[in-house]
Amino acid sequence: MPGFPDDARFALVRLDEDGLLLGFRSLDSADLQFVVVPPAPFYPDYAPEIGDDVVSELGIEEAAADDVLVLLVVHAGATLAETTVNLRAPLVVNPATRRASQVILDDTDLPLAAPLVA
Repeated sequence: MPGFPDDARFALVRLDEDGLLLGFRSLDSADLQFVVVPPAPFYPDYAPEIGDDVVSELGIEEAAADDVLVLLVVHAGATLAETTVNLRAPLVVNPATRRASQVILDDTDLPLAAPLVA
């Protein structure tokens, strides 16, 4: 994760029974966790274009592309209405290689703080 160079190992854990809220927990720093969500329930048309460099870095092959997880980092607000997600820098996880990266997309139309719920 950018800004956390000493944290290279993370675990993805469920935070609710439905698996809608997930924690991306550092295994290197006990107090570091990011709340992430899959985009489909909130932004069903979200389809980020991931660069070839990231595809190569994460070991994403054509056959496994459907298994790749794209997750949005949540910024918790004081209320649910004030809670946002970062559409410009999703977390991309390849479960097959157990590699992940937060990707900064080139699309400047994607907001850094989009409402989680409309």
